Amino acid sequence: MSSFLCSRTREILAWVATGSAIPAFALLGWAHAPAALAEEVASTKSFYASSFSQMPSVAGLTTIGRALFFDPSLSASGRIACSGCHDPRFAYGPPPGLSLAGPGKQNRSHAGFRATPSLRYLQATPRFAEHRFDESGDESIDQGPSGGHMWDGRADTLHDQALLPLLSPSEMANKRPEDLVAKARRATYAAQFRAVFGDDVFDNNERAFKAILLALEVFQQSPADFYPYSSRYDAWLRGRGRLSEQELRGLAIFNDSRKGNCASCHPSQVRNGALPQFTDYGYAALGVPRNAAIPANADPRFFDLGLCGPQRKDLSDHHEYCGMFKVPTLRNVAVRREFFHNGKFSDLERSVQFYAKRDTAPERWYARLRRTAATFDDLPPALQANVNRDPPFGRKRGEQSPISDEEIGDVIAFLRTLTDADISVPPMAATGTRETGHGSPIE
Repeated sequence: MSSFLCSRTREILAWVATGSAIPAFALLGWAHAPAALAEEVASTKSFYASSFSQMPSVAGLTTIGRALFFDPSLSASGRIACSGCHDPRFAYGPPPGLSLAGPGKQNRSHAGFRATPSLRYLQATPRFAEHRFDESGDESIDQGPSGGHMWDGRADTLHDQALLPLLSPSEMANKRPEDLVAKARRATYAAQFRAVFGDDVFDNNERAFKAILLALEVFQQSPADFYPYSSRYDAWLRGRGRLSEQELRGLAIFNDSRKGNCASCHPSQVRNGALPQFTDYGYAALGVPRNAAIPANADPRFFDLGLCGPQRKDLSDHHEYCGMFKVPTLRNVAVRREFFHNGKFSDLERSVQFYAKRDTAPERWYARLRRTAATFDDLPPALQANVNRDPPFGRKRGEQSPISDEEIGDVIAFLRTLTDADISVPPMAATGTRETGHGSPIE
């Protein structure tokens, strides 16, 4: 998606917030915009229309949204801001050492069981749909569920996504929207709130809560913060930079359907003039090992089934979706310290090794099965048929991995080129890195 369209989306979000007519110039080129953006605008118009007495500007909304995002006083404890788990120094993902954030650190009964995602490059995420037909391939083939925010896609829009952490007992832990409004009313930026939305914005709790969500939504559409497209790979795609021989080898393995086959879910090529998002917005069951560091997993009867629940309720009867989680973008993946939906692995090398050798050396990943046949330990036996067997998976135990150790190093070298210019890239990890378990409460 072009930065022009993303910026224009932010302007339209502001126009529709008051039910105002969208100026004709704002719609230039809109007919060619992705359907996801058109759906986002329609949803936004329905949610915010005629709410505010004053037309909020994009600049004003962004300023307020930024203040909200970095304000710890909005949490029940008064110590946890959105930025605590979504740190801009780490591509709006979790900082190193963050295992169980928020109230979960003090109260294990409220500890979460999913890894904190990055908030970068979410601007083109489509609404959730059970059936996706990819125009870049055979349009007759149903690719299955796609879209939505959070690991299980239960939030369709960015304002839905912003709402969930604010009220989650594992995160900001506000019990009611009006509790959050009361805190914003007392905040140092309350006067700016009134200047942007009108003097009466806090007179009605519902209206004020919508103002909070709109400000956070528009802030998360800020190009410089959330989709700068400033990585070395972006420069290479634009013809303004170079990749090393090792990085180019890694890219080739990444794209090769017989090797890494990574691009099948994390497209790496320019499409329709837009830089790649490194996600197809789909869902996959990868058979990631159980993370014993997550308090909920102390109960052997507990399973996080992704699309089937426990946090998403509407697809609980669709057993064919159980164990599936959203395919995340790989942009800035080299700065992460928690990987996969449950944060099982804490370094990039170990994560790529898991892809390469999940089926050929299962004893490395499933400790309790080292003397038995390979079985995925974080899914009930009846649901294990849902686990993906496409390359690089699908080989038999003891067979040669489709990706050698040297090639794993090449892939990692390529993945490091996806780090945005404003983010510090950590040193390359040494071989033989350890496996650890981390989980954090987002979602």
